[in-house]
Amino acid sequence: MIIDGKSIAQDIYDELTDEIRTTGITPRLGIITCAPNFETQKYLALKKRKAEEVGVHIEVVEFPEMSTTEELIAAVGQLGARTHGVLVQLPLPAHIDTAAVVASVPISHDVDALNPDTTETLSPVVGAITEILKVHEVPIFECHVTIIGNGKLVGLPAARWFTEHGAAVSVITKDTEDIAYYTKAADIIVCGAGSPGVLKPDMIKEGVVILDAGTTEDSGELRGDADPLCAEKATLFTPVPGGIGPITVAVLLRNVLTLAKRV
Repeated sequence: MIIDGKSIAQDIYDELTDEIRTTGITPRLGIITCAPNFETQKYLALKKRKAEEVGVHIEVVEFPEMSTTEELIAAVGQLGARTHGVLVQLPLPAHIDTAAVVASVPISHDVDALNPDTTETLSPVVGAITEILKVHEVPIFECHVTIIGNGKLVGLPAARWFTEHGAAVSVITKDTEDIAYYTKAADIIVCGAGSPGVLKPDMIKEGVVILDAGTTEDSGELRGDADPLCAEKATLFTPVPGGIGPITVAVLLRNVLTLAKRV
């Protein structure tokens, strides 16, 4: 089954819109970006459009490529003073100390849940995964989960969440020798390597659940880590675009409301 991420996301948006109207709260999100690439620009545009629809105010501060780490950290503090949540839009240019900028976001404003100590919100990718698994009643306990990629946005938070919920987790990267050894044994595969088509149909078993959060621009189009033909063998398959991506935006905005309600 091909997952319709837009449909799941719309259910979340409907709930958000109702709650924002009922509570009278105007959640405010600050986003810091630096020299955004193609994927980032598309993602930011989607966030702004959806936020406006549900009643979340977004302020985007865009820095030029040669900005400094110190400038971005200062902006985090300034945004935090006038918003309920602050998001550092990754990736940042190579000369920026990404870890330092991300760490400067206080837990009280950690809408992206990048700090391991954040407990009030889920990583938007993990939140999207949980929504899909919940809607389709996919069991997690003692299942074998293979995660391709160990990045801050997908691999690490997904590995932590699945482990906490009793799954046997293997984290590999696109450079791991014999990736198929791990993927063929998996009941659930989470893709987050950012390597288009790295997961092929002959690398998976029948009935696997594939959650593809790996998004890369290729000749002006967004592509996922999983070859679309994998869908023919999968019980559930999230396409790129239109799968996990739309749900992550909805979860992100839900996180903003969660933090706004605690003020």
